[in-house]
Amino acid sequence: LPATLTIPSGTGPWPGVVLVHGSGPNDRDETVGANKPFKDLGTGLASRGIAVLRYDKRTMVHRARVATLKDFTVTQEVIEDAIEAVKALRAQPGIDPQRVFVLGHSLGGMLIPRIGLADPTIAGLIVLAGPARPLEEAIVIQTRYLSMADGTISIEEQQAIDQVTAIANTVRALKTEEATSGRMISGAPASYWLDLRGYDPPSEARRVKAPMLILHGERDYQVTVEELGRWKAALGSRRDVTVRSYPALNHLFIAGTGASLPAEYQVPGHVAEEVIRDIATWI
Repeated sequence: LPATLTIPSGTGPWPGVVLVHGSGPNDRDETVGANKPFKDLGTGLASRGIAVLRYDKRTMVHRARVATLKDFTVTQEVIEDAIEAVKALRAQPGIDPQRVFVLGHSLGGMLIPRIGLADPTIAGLIVLAGPARPLEEAIVIQTRYLSMADGTISIEEQQAIDQVTAIANTVRALKTEEATSGRMISGAPASYWLDLRGYDPPSEARRVKAPMLILHGERDYQVTVEELGRWKAALGSRRDVTVRSYPALNHLFIAGTGASLPAEYQVPGHVAEEVIRDIATWI
């Protein structure tokens, strides 16, 4: 996979961070509309003495090949490449191999516990807007939020809610033997849904021994403040877990006002400096 390593000035050795994307075929900058949050994190953290490795997702680079796989899972989509990126970063000149961290955003944040369990030697784990509920629940909640954004639900919006509710019910009814069936549900094979079905990230995170930093934008409609509460409930008693939230920030950790909506992502902005500062200070 093509990648960019952003390094600080000087000779090191520096701590390093691998950035793990949200859902979809993301590029290394995690481009969303007019914004590039991973590019912001790369340059911002490097300016504070931390090397950053970001890469194009395999579902972007090898889209056609992935589409032919009947048993594709989130493990293949995200976790395997994150672990390989950690290995690659540790091997780079000027990097302190004992101080390599992993930062996951959105789906990447949701999978941080699984990444941490896959490589217990990772120095620390950072969750940005990590969902705390199974994917099949999240799609229904997001659709309802967007449908209610103007205060009413139209016939078309109710149909959209009914459609995603049906998808969620279909996922819940899947049998484990369907993992190799090649059955497609909302653009993803049954194997993908089964790999995530019922997954409870905060509970799984209790098994992770590495220190954790959990950050959340309070204007985030894709991952709600209530979900941040579930992370706190699961991990808040641990001294090696730090939780912070930012009232003005959205899902991309960009500042704004009022209710957050998808159109906001088309407005150019940058990851808030306080987020970059808090990550750098924690590392």
